[in-house]
Amino acid sequence: MRDVRFAMSIRPRLRIVGVVILAAWIGFAALFGLLKPIKNGCTMTYMYPTYIPISVTDDTTPGRYGLYLYHEGWRKIDFKEHLKKLSGVPVLFIPGNAGSYKQVRSVAAESDRAFQGGPFERTFYQEASLFREGGADTEFVDYDLPSQYSNRLDWFAVDLEGEHSAMDGRILEEHTEYVVYAIHRVGILIILDQYKESHDTREREGAAASSNLPHNVILVGHSMGGFVARAAAVHPRLRKSAVQTIITLSSPHQSPPLALQPSLGHYFAQVNREWKKGYEVQTSPGGSYVSDPLLSGVIVVSISGGYNDYQVRSKLESLDGIVPSSHGFMISSTSMKNVWLSMEHQAILWCNQLVVQVSHTLLSLVDSKTNQPFSDTDKRLWVLARMLQSALAQSFNGMTPMEVSHELPMLASKGSTCSLDWRDDALDRDLYIQTSTVTILAMDGRRRWLDIDLLGSNGKNHFIFVTNLAPCSGVRLHLWPEKEKSNSNLPVCERIVEVTSKMVLIPAGPAPKQSEPGSQTEQAPPSAVLKLGPEDMRGFRFLTISVAPREAVSGKPPVAVSMAVGQFFNPGNGAVEVSSQSMLLSTYWAKEIFLKEDHPLAYNLSFATSLGLLPTTLSLKTAGCGIKTFGLPDGETGDLDKDIRKLKDCHSPIYVINLIMVQFSELCKLRCFPPVALAWDSASGLHVFANLCSETIVIDSSPALWSSQSSEKTTVMLLVDPHCSYTASVHVSAPAISSRFVLLYGPQIVGISFAVVMFALMRQANQWDNKLSVPPLLSAVEYNLEMPSPFLLLAILPLISSLFYSFLMAQPIPPLTSFTAIRILKLNTKIVMTLVAVTLVSFVHPALGLFVLLASHALCCHNSMCCIVTSSRRKESVDQKNEAERKTRHPSSREDPVSGDLSEKSFVETQADIFNHRHGLLILHLLAALMFVPSLAAWFQRIGTGQSFPWFADSALCVGVIFHGILNSRPESSILRSFPFLSGHQLRPHHIYLLAGYYCFFSGLELAPYKVFYAIASLGYISLTLKISQVNKNDLRFRTKSRIHRN
Repeated sequence: MRDVRFAMSIRPRLRIVGVVILAAWIGFAALFGLLKPIKNGCTMTYMYPTYIPISVTDDTTPGRYGLYLYHEGWRKIDFKEHLKKLSGVPVLFIPGNAGSYKQVRSVAAESDRAFQGGPFERTFYQEASLFREGGADTEFVDYDLPSQYSNRLDWFAVDLEGEHSAMDGRILEEHTEYVVYAIHRVGILIILDQYKESHDTREREGAAASSNLPHNVILVGHSMGGFVARAAAVHPRLRKSAVQTIITLSSPHQSPPLALQPSLGHYFAQVNREWKKGYEVQTSPGGSYVSDPLLSGVIVVSISGGYNDYQVRSKLESLDGIVPSSHGFMISSTSMKNVWLSMEHQAILWCNQLVVQVSHTLLSLVDSKTNQPFSDTDKRLWVLARMLQSALAQSFNGMTPMEVSHELPMLASKGSTCSLDWRDDALDRDLYIQTSTVTILAMDGRRRWLDIDLLGSNGKNHFIFVTNLAPCSGVRLHLWPEKEKSNSNLPVCERIVEVTSKMVLIPAGPAPKQSEPGSQTEQAPPSAVLKLGPEDMRGFRFLTISVAPREAVSGKPPVAVSMAVGQFFNPGNGAVEVSSQSMLLSTYWAKEIFLKEDHPLAYNLSFATSLGLLPTTLSLKTAGCGIKTFGLPDGETGDLDKDIRKLKDCHSPIYVINLIMVQFSELCKLRCFPPVALAWDSASGLHVFANLCSETIVIDSSPALWSSQSSEKTTVMLLVDPHCSYTASVHVSAPAISSRFVLLYGPQIVGISFAVVMFALMRQANQWDNKLSVPPLLSAVEYNLEMPSPFLLLAILPLISSLFYSFLMAQPIPPLTSFTAIRILKLNTKIVMTLVAVTLVSFVHPALGLFVLLASHALCCHNSMCCIVTSSRRKESVDQKNEAERKTRHPSSREDPVSGDLSEKSFVETQADIFNHRHGLLILHLLAALMFVPSLAAWFQRIGTGQSFPWFADSALCVGVIFHGILNSRPESSILRSFPFLSGHQLRPHHIYLLAGYYCFFSGLELAPYKVFYAIASLGYISLTLKISQVNKNDLRFRTKSRIHRN
């Protein structure tokens, strides 16, 4: 019987220990995954920076901030003379959390180089251009492709002293006010006024001056600086039209990355509300039209770093619900033209591929007529979309389960069609393709004819074409309603339609090295792709692929580095489903998939679980390439046959087989182009993995979230050579799973941890109301686990954080009662502690007041534990003495049963109840205090620089937390027990904690863990209201203890 009781008592403890071990393992694995170096493929940017200080400080602005003008060049310049020559387009850079004004150097230096070097090559602008729905009133935007940029960019940067704006709402608001001041001071634009002074000075000196002065400033913000830019655009003191274009780099817009402080959440919500109102038409109370929306001329583009940005995830950088699609969009660096890379939070500032693209984009906004940005909103948005967005994702609509959220109509611009005309006599004889797959291995100057009706039968009504040839100059594609030689009198230009402009660029890896001129090399990676659907080919009979000729090298045939493969295929074919069980088991045994020859060029791998949660390492190895090892001419296999015959005589068969596989793999590289993987993500867009050999495929979506609209499945499209066979290997890493779990569900864990503690307090209050012993916090959590099985999984994950803290706090605190100050404050501990805590919360920092509350809880727990230990020892000595006396007086008598009311608790039991109750409050308020630790770190950074008072919202909520801890410090005198009757039923404390726990739970699911302060503060202010009502009514019922204890 004793063994059974011991097993029953030890089983809950083993469960708690198991949960703590699991949480620790996930934490360490996630830390290992997050700290692992990431190879992002970015090229470093180099510059020769000079920072020119601009005085903007007066008596109304804080002196700790500053404004600088960037100058690129190694020569020493005169600052005053340089300021007199300002004539470019003003751009203001705003650094982010703990950022520096010097971070502007990369993008500013590349902007200067881009202005001097001119626009991109013409082929960049010939790619198909897409425009967001509702962004233009016409299907044609009058835009001339620039041959030279008309004006340079003048980069300004604000110095915010490296303050932690992501940790404190007050700092974020002060940064916004200074940015507004830097642009606009007492009706005079400081930055723009500098241009007016430069203009007037040049006129006085007789120099040529531009007649157009800038009237607005382009804002570029990194991290929290991007949100500051948006906050400045809706600031009431900013002049209208002073800001019309905002570019943000890895900036949160939906909510703060550390949504722990209530003031941060309030400020984000306030700014987002102003933005939503800013795009509404202004009407009178009667509903009549008054004016256009206040932000009708403001364009916002949010650029995210993709899945490698751990600090600000793409979901937070989305503009959905804040900026309409007609005035902005979000794009990930993984799907940006000429970039195609995911990068860390800080790398987005110096990654050369990205800053070059951003520089050319901003320079393309300048109107050649005014030398200033376009005033037309549609034209600015069209230029931004054309320079940044790729048409690749929209080209594959209908081929994957995930459709693109915005169907973008095709727009044309001047110069978007092929400007290079080929003469018919420049091409050799035509080729007529009889198979559904066509392969081009050299620039042979031939035109290939494909019969759409014949090759596109049997459901193969889609055509895909991949190549490394340059569109227009290297390859051109046309749709023909009839053959070239026809009796029709219509001119050729009206009988055929060129679809080369629909070809979209994809990132290409490095070109293979050539051992010697004229020798054969590995296949070059594809750099462009074209997809035609049935709607594109309807009404046409033939598709032609024309390849430009190229001169021979040293009299030999052209080098075989040119590649193009086209295929008619059925999107329903070539799909493999990878189940969730296979993905989890692949952590131990990699799952292999074999792709046979003649497979579709576009191959779909569908993963049952989102790759945002289970990052998968996908490896592709060439298994065959349509050739045999033996029996081929020496021209194709080289000396392979001779070497193998020699090795058979002197080596083992295993060695010979391995050598054959190596040589075979090298031979297949000459025939198969490198695979490309395309993964779609509803949060961050398209992810392209070029030269796929072994890559970790991960997206940035957030499955199974409160507001998640992404699919639980992820489809990865592989562009693989149909002439070759491949072995695909799928492997999932445990550290990668742990790191993604922490990144995706970190905010939920914080909010749900509060819910766990609230439910534990509910259990304690319920036990007290039923005149039972108050269980310890861990026991209360264990009792809550004994719930119906459907809810069991709901309670497992939140326990990770709260139980870990409970385990750490379970040790008693060393004796502190010997200190004189503690003895003096024993008489009025509550009053003194409350005054000190409320003062610190209201005038210094909320975290300091919460630390005082924690010290009070710890001291009470210490006193209760000391009383328990002392009374237990005293009771043991008294019992031994009484037992000895009883045996002396009545040696033969038996012990009578203890008489009396067993419902009364002993002193030790009462102190144990107080300890358990106060320990639960300690854990709850410890979690609340930890949420203010980042803000406290930012506060310490500003010591000595003139701090301001805390936000009223933070102070008010923390005062409510203090009232909750003080007025409910003891279970027998809890103010919540005096709650009035509602509909004949009294609302007990466990009911109140139950409602608060549910609110905390849903706050975590909403990605707003700071809202848990609303629940705790509400309990505090309810307790204060009930206490005041008792004092006014002179209610003495709750002044005495509800229970007495037996000594």
